[in-house]
Amino acid sequence: MSGSTYGGVPRWVAAVAAIGAAFVVLPLVAMLVRVNWAEFVPLITSESSLDALGLSLRTSLASTALCVLLGVPMAVVLARTRFWGQKVLRSLVLLPLVLPPVVGGIALLYTFGRRGLLGQGFEAFGVTIAFSTTAVVLAQTFVALPFLVLSLEGALRTVGTRYEAVGATLGARPTTVLRRITLPLVLPALVSGAVLSFARALGEFGATLTFAGSLQGVTRTLPLEIYLQRETDPDAAVALSLVLVVVAVVVVAVAHRAGEPAGLRLRRRPR
Repeated sequence: MSGSTYGGVPRWVAAVAAIGAAFVVLPLVAMLVRVNWAEFVPLITSESSLDALGLSLRTSLASTALCVLLGVPMAVVLARTRFWGQKVLRSLVLLPLVLPPVVGGIALLYTFGRRGLLGQGFEAFGVTIAFSTTAVVLAQTFVALPFLVLSLEGALRTVGTRYEAVGATLGARPTTVLRRITLPLVLPALVSGAVLSFARALGEFGATLTFAGSLQGVTRTLPLEIYLQRETDPDAAVALSLVLVVVAVVVVAVAHRAGEPAGLRLRRRPR
């Protein structure tokens, strides 16, 4: 039957899947049980908490914009061109996905720090990057960029080059083809990748701490605030962790919705 779907999943597979789901859900339930609901609002609206939340949102948005600005050209080049060393370049671009964030922070510090590879040149002009809000944005961009590149490159390879070739044969310049054909075709993947990059930037900890430090209102993002509160006020740490969980759930839902094919969304709408 054309409208039927296969549902013959073995019982042992369902059982293992249930164990995996419990492994993810139970820690979240344990955290919910531990939340001090009577003091929840005061805990998440303290001065340090609001400073950390506001800084995290601002820097995550800025790093997401940087990811789009840098990631779109990188994904297009990787998906649409062939050149020597392309596989090595792709591996290096995706390296932050598997690299410990602390290692990434150290690499950024020795690049943009006062005695870093590029930092010395910036210092000569009186510009200090390390241990500043700019350092937070760079650290978040470093760890979040691969999410957008990976998502967009896969979408570009999936849609192929047929429509782009047609546009080129009609006289459209490469920039026009990119703007009028390529990007609209992969817009869902671009939005999905940008949302995932935002989520990764919002949760960044290790690279930020190593490269930017932890100065309230300047470099102390929400994950850093949670880490500090864990030692002095566990209730505040749990409450702020719940805020991040809620944001993460919303982000994942938006990314899933954005990456869903338009035809599938139309079929799911009630008639």
